[in-house]
Amino acid sequence: MTAQNHAASADLAERFETHRPLLRTVGYRMLGSLAEAEDAVQEAWFRLSRTEETEIANLAGWLTTVVGRICLDQLRTRAARREDLLGVHVPDPVLTPVPDPSLTTQPEGPEQRALLDDELGLALMVVLDTLAPAERLAFVLHDMFAVPFEEIAAVAGRSGAATRQSAARARRRVRAAAPPAPDLGRQRAAVQAFQTAAREGDFDALLAVLDPDVLLRADYGALTPGANRELHGAETVAANALTFARFAAESRLVLVNGTYGFAAAPGGRLFSVLAFTVVEDRITRIDVLADQARLAALDTTFLLQP
Repeated sequence: MTAQNHAASADLAERFETHRPLLRTVGYRMLGSLAEAEDAVQEAWFRLSRTEETEIANLAGWLTTVVGRICLDQLRTRAARREDLLGVHVPDPVLTPVPDPSLTTQPEGPEQRALLDDELGLALMVVLDTLAPAERLAFVLHDMFAVPFEEIAAVAGRSGAATRQSAARARRRVRAAAPPAPDLGRQRAAVQAFQTAAREGDFDALLAVLDPDVLLRADYGALTPGANRELHGAETVAANALTFARFAAESRLVLVNGTYGFAAAPGGRLFSVLAFTVVEDRITRIDVLADQARLAALDTTFLLQP
């Protein structure tokens, strides 16, 4: 490689890195998996490094659509393998510490900030998981990243009209199923009330903060598929919370995809992450990730800090 080619390659790599946070966010929105999103970004880099830069008019747009295409292939592979046979699936959460009002800047990296810029809560990520691959592609790329329908249609191998219809169907499903934007102060109060009641084994206090029709979804991963389950109703969910009181006693309030939840870490080892949906001061939904392999891959260094 000549010195000129080496300099051009280094410049391209540097320009790619400026787009990495955006691309990782696209991958996460598409796949709900931080590890798979990172793999998609790396694959985009390999494709870029084998492409003549003169063929690319808009690098950010080109990379976004390439990541979208890689993710679409992954979603189609999932569907073919029927990964939903395991039942409940909770997307990877993005964990950040609860803001300290005394600090003007918060301890989170630029990639975490990019992932959370749209405040896409975990419950909404679950809704995205219910979309067909083409619907998710159209909705994520167009509605979240303003990619033109014509470019998305080329990625999906469909007509522009069909792509618009996919986005419209996805939009209707998201609007119908997505929870309302939370009032973070009231949401925190409800989560802390649940946490306290679980720690103290107070069944009545749990009932008071749970919506009568509350839904709990627990994902323990592929190694323990029998534990994956959905629980419905305040009494059932409250009774389940009491059985895990010892974990609540060693839990810590955190932000889960930008809203309040908590991480249970008995003995300093992360056991589960709970994300909450709160409507009118009542908890209507709890999403629990207790897949130990996936939890071990999360960046939780801040949990070790006092």
